[in-house]
Amino acid sequence: MRTGTWVTASAHIITAVIGSGVLSLAWAIAQLGWITLFTSTLLADAYRHPDPVTGQRNYTYMDAVRAHLGGLKVRFCGVAQYSNLVGVTVGYTITASISMEMVRGSKCFHGKDKCHASTTLDMVVFGCIQLILCQVPNFHNLSRLSILAAVMSLTYSLIGLGLSIVKVASAKLNEGGETRTTSATVSEAQRLWRIFQAIGDIAFAYAYSTVLIEIQDTLKSSPAENKTMKRASLVGISTTTIFYLLCGCVGYAAFGEDAPGDLLSGTGFNHPVWLLNVANVCVAIHLIGAYQVFAQPIFSFVETSCRQRWPEVKFVSTDHQITIPFLGGMSFHVNWFRVVWRSAYVAVTTVLAMVLPFFNVFLGLIGAVSFWPLTVYFPIEMYIARAKIPKFSVSWMCLQALSFVCLLISLIAAAGSVEGLVQSLKTYHPFKNEA
Repeated sequence: MRTGTWVTASAHIITAVIGSGVLSLAWAIAQLGWITLFTSTLLADAYRHPDPVTGQRNYTYMDAVRAHLGGLKVRFCGVAQYSNLVGVTVGYTITASISMEMVRGSKCFHGKDKCHASTTLDMVVFGCIQLILCQVPNFHNLSRLSILAAVMSLTYSLIGLGLSIVKVASAKLNEGGETRTTSATVSEAQRLWRIFQAIGDIAFAYAYSTVLIEIQDTLKSSPAENKTMKRASLVGISTTTIFYLLCGCVGYAAFGEDAPGDLLSGTGFNHPVWLLNVANVCVAIHLIGAYQVFAQPIFSFVETSCRQRWPEVKFVSTDHQITIPFLGGMSFHVNWFRVVWRSAYVAVTTVLAMVLPFFNVFLGLIGAVSFWPLTVYFPIEMYIARAKIPKFSVSWMCLQALSFVCLLISLIAAAGSVEGLVQSLKTYHPFKNEA
């Protein structure tokens, strides 16, 4: 049953967009928000086909591409979308475990002793929490969790912003009105690679197009879903852009070229410890919800595909009612295939997080690979097909120019992220993950 409103859709968007990306923007200042806002309005009109208000619903991103474009582009969309979603869930497992370890070892991280803490245990704990939450049947049941996660994301963003402002103010008092913005020696080649990697971080920070259609499918049909989704996109993107610019600019003013990949990590702020612990708890809670926002489309895709392929197999297609004793006959439905498959997925992403615990480079690579096809290319191509825009017309050339520029951004960001990943691998030992 669809009961979603622009408020719940905005919560889903903020949960998906504000996240680990905001913590890496202190050294990645740029503005891709307007591109995301523009293409998200195009994508919102693709939920129904052929008419954006009265046409047939497309329940997933792939359904929308199939209805508007068809052919091999549907498979391309599927590979891009679901590989991105898997990558995001792995990335969020890594990020959440770092924040959990920061809280657990706060006396070490914010003291004088050197830390030798491992995030492996925290990843296991995070995975156990997801084993329970992943049994939420579908996207329609995530509204309350998304609202809680959105509140948490705004909370730790405000804390990071506030601590950055205090650091800038204290630096001015201590140094006669000048803040130190360059204390590290960085070669020109390193600076260039970092710029490329930063572009990937920003692309990741705005990556919610992968779940936009799925979010829109939770909305009530009145008012029209595309109008509600456009309003939600405006609220969500405007809110996150404000936070991104504030955290990016003020964070850079506070740390300069020493800006850490994660403002709330041990290499960022050291005091007050209690406030940093609150912020890191908020990060962990937010990412618990964000993991589900990005995992639910994967769950739905696999389960729907299996039911269509093996409709006669009861293990796959049958729900079993289980009654809980001593709770007034309360009951719920269990699908054993859903239990096994979703539990296996959580286990695999947790193990992958243990094997690939690179924060900035991992997030940047995810954003770089998925930004162009999912955020720009498909929304533009579907709009051109729906509006029947003639080739080589002014509108067509402008849209293609925008798509080409964003493709270049994705390629540059991917190059920077791959180089960063190669550098990280030189000092990496599997399953010896340090926060």
